[in-house]
Amino acid sequence: MHAPLLPSARRRPRTLALELVDSLGDRIRAGELQPGDKLPTEAAIMGEFDVSRTVVREAISKLQAAGLVETRHGIGTFVLGPGDGPSFKISPEQFSTLQDVIAVLELRIGLETEAAGLAAQRRSEANLLEMRSALDAVIAAVEAGQDSVVADFQFHLEIARATQNSHFAELMSTLGSQIIPRARLEPTADIGPARAPAGAPLPPGGTVQSAKGADLSAERLAYMRRVNAEHESIFDAIASQDAESARAAMRTHLSNSRERRRRAQAQPA
Repeated sequence: MHAPLLPSARRRPRTLALELVDSLGDRIRAGELQPGDKLPTEAAIMGEFDVSRTVVREAISKLQAAGLVETRHGIGTFVLGPGDGPSFKISPEQFSTLQDVIAVLELRIGLETEAAGLAAQRRSEANLLEMRSALDAVIAAVEAGQDSVVADFQFHLEIARATQNSHFAELMSTLGSQIIPRARLEPTADIGPARAPAGAPLPPGGTVQSAKGADLSAERLAYMRRVNAEHESIFDAIASQDAESARAAMRTHLSNSRERRRRAQAQPA
């Protein structure tokens, strides 16, 4: 029996997910889990490590990105072994500037716009339930003033899964939750005069600070509610099986995020 992670009540979901990645990765590297072995179920991992389903899914996404496991839709997650995974990845170092974030958003516009359209055509009721669960988790986190990045990424990942084309989900899993812009940046382009010249490194922690130095919590909440409204538009179109509206809603959502970063980038130093 392996020890549970540190008490989850005091930890942020992303921190818990990284600790779970370390624990499961250590088992794979130590040979306790061999290539071809099936990982325990989400429920079993939740019980053993005393973490939420969201944390388990985020950890598995990171293990996929590291090439340690692969998920076979409808079957389970299996150990690949070190070095057997995909060679393509975007490392955290590639998110050091606003220009880096904008570049990844451009990639996502191409990938996720079509994914949303296919999801609208092919989604199952089970897919809708998973999307709704992730979206509700985003809303709850935002209203509670908590980190919503993990749940946000889960929503986008569930859309990729709803395409019924495993390549979309595999690529999203490889990219990981770091592709959610606020995992690297505060959304100051709309809520205060950010200062981040093109190509300039971000300050420690990847946060662009407001020149006013004021408490931006109310403005941030308003920003996140706008993002959630965009999410709801995507979900509604997929639920209605309206492929063109789903594509348009996803493109609008990601383009808005890109434009917010462009405006931040254009702010004079």
